[in-house]
Amino acid sequence: MRIISRKALREFWEIYPQAKDPLSAWFRVMERSEFTDFNALKRTFGAADHVAPYTVFDIGGNKFRIIAAVHYNRNRAYIRHVFTHPEYDQWSHKMRKQKRKQRKRAKP
Repeated sequence: MRIISRKALREFWEIYPQAKDPLSAWFRVMERSEFTDFNALKRTFGAADHVAPYTVFDIGGNKFRIIAAVHYNRNRAYIRHVFTHPEYDQWSHKMRKQKRKQRKRAKP
């Protein structure tokens, strides 16, 4: 699978050096794999979750999160965010709040 872009991982591990090994390992597995769908990806990354429209990967013993848009038909994964666990919790809370607002606006 082609990963776009490794730069996000590198920038993250420059701030959090302890993330370098687990992020590099994730990158190697992803680039050497082809996943036809989320179920195939889940067999390799058991701690991955689909949180539409993204796939969330728990990395480094649940210390870090990679948020990616995975396009199985193109065999590409676009890294959208790399977070520490607490940063992810804040982002996740914000995203849930936005979705609730969107659902309220969509109701007739």
